Order: sequence, then structure tokens, then C-alpha cells
Amino acid sequence: MKIFKEFEGKTAFVTGAASGMGQAAAICFGGLGCRMAVAARNPKALETVQAIRENGGEAIFVECDVTDDDSVRKAIETTVKTFGSLDYAFNNAGCGADGKNIPFASLTEVAESDWQKVINTNLTGVFHCMKYELLQMQKQGRGAIVNNASIGGLRMAPGFGAYGPSKAGVIAITQTAALENADKGIRVNVICPGPTEGTGLMQDSIDAGAQDAEFLKNHIIPMKKMGTTEDVANAVVFLCSEMAGHITGMAMPVCGGMQM
Repeated sequence: MKIFKEFEGKTAFVTGAASGMGQAAAICFGGLGCRMAVAARNPKALETVQAIRENGGEAIFVECDVTDDDSVRKAIETTVKTFGSLDYAFNNAGCGADGKNIPFASLTEVAESDWQKVINTNLTGVFHCMKYELLQMQKQGRGAIVNNASIGGLRMAPGFGAYGPSKAGVIAITQTAALENADKGIRVNVICPGPTEGTGLMQDSIDAGAQDAEFLKNHIIPMKKMGTTEDVANAVVFLCSEMAGHITGMAMPVCGGMQM
């Protein structure tokens, strides 16, 4: 199929690629022949680089703190200097209320520090990434970007005083970028995952007793199962592929039907 050929020799940039959805997407892109810029604050992302190389792919680790504009600029510059282009980007790095690292809290209870951390990472971080990705893609006249929001950005829930609004903002900034670049050969979409196995945020929430995996599967998710990081990676690759060549500005749920 064409989808397996079009990625060969292209360049992809993935943030938060040390684990979870970002790692799965980076390995998926690498397996399809993309030259990978594996971006993260955590040097553990070198494990992702190694996994791609062991599978015959080409990858580099790019240190990147999405909350820092200059760090993102340097990461994109390094990617383009190394590989010569930027064809795809998955802006995945994020954080949120998990009941452990960041407590669940209503708008009237959320700590100022927690609000700033969530907004700076989830929303401002995506802004930083898209700014430099779009500038490069505009020079090239082509590119595809996928941002990672959440089902929590489509459906607000009590206790997610900072997380829900931050992810709704990701959907809004995605659609803004899609409109501004629709005639420039650049497509921008956003995925909205539900509870997903294999992610640190989900596991922390379960470990803290804030989420019950069996309850989620049996009572909250219509398909009666949580998603996997591979489900997310497949959605990202599809949206970057020419199979989605006439799709831009879409918020795609990857949540087993929770959007209903």
C-alpha cells in the first residue's frame, strides 16, 4: 500500500517520546522509514532511539522542554540541520490531573502552581512547537502536524479544573493553525484519546486510586476496553498520511466511543 512507502526518507518530530503515546508513535514512524527526531526532556528517550535503530530505522535524541520557547526552537533547528526537512510532527508532551503528581481539583480549588504547570505544558507547549514547525513547513510548502489533546478536551468533567480547559485549548489552537495554513500545503489535526494503557499518566492515576481500570472499561468506555498506545500511534500516522490528505482541523476521538 502507498501508506507504507510515502514515509520513507521523510522526517518526523515527536515530543514526549520517552514513553507512552509519544514513544509508540516515534517507533511507528521509524518503522515506516521516517528519520526520527525523538524529542523529550528525559534522556530515557534514548531507549526510544535505540528501539528505532534496532529495527533498522534512523533516529536521534533531541533534548526539548516544550515549556521553553528557546528549547523548542533549538530542537526544531537541530532536526532540520540533521535531516534537511520537517515533514511530520506529533506534539504529544503533556501533563494533567492524575491524583498523584497533580491532584484532581475544581476551578475554585486548583492550586495556582498546578494551573500554571498544566497550561504551560499542555497548551503553551503546543503553541511553542507549532510556531517553529509551521515556520519550517511554510518554507517547504508542505507538512502535517498532529497535536495530542484528550477526550477531556471535548467533554469537560468535574475535578479537571486545569486539564480540561488546557486540552480544549489545544483543539482550538489546532483549528486556528489549520485555517491559517490550509492553502499552504500544511494540514493540522488533533487526536483526543480516552483512557489509554501504557501511559504514565494513566498508571499514576490508577496507582493513586483516583481511577479504577475495571470501572472505566465496564461503565465508561462503550467498547469495554481501554485504548493502547499503538491505537494512538496508528491514528497519528493515518492523519499524517496521504490517506488523510483532505482532512485538516479535525479533532479525532481515539477513545472507544466515549465522545458519544
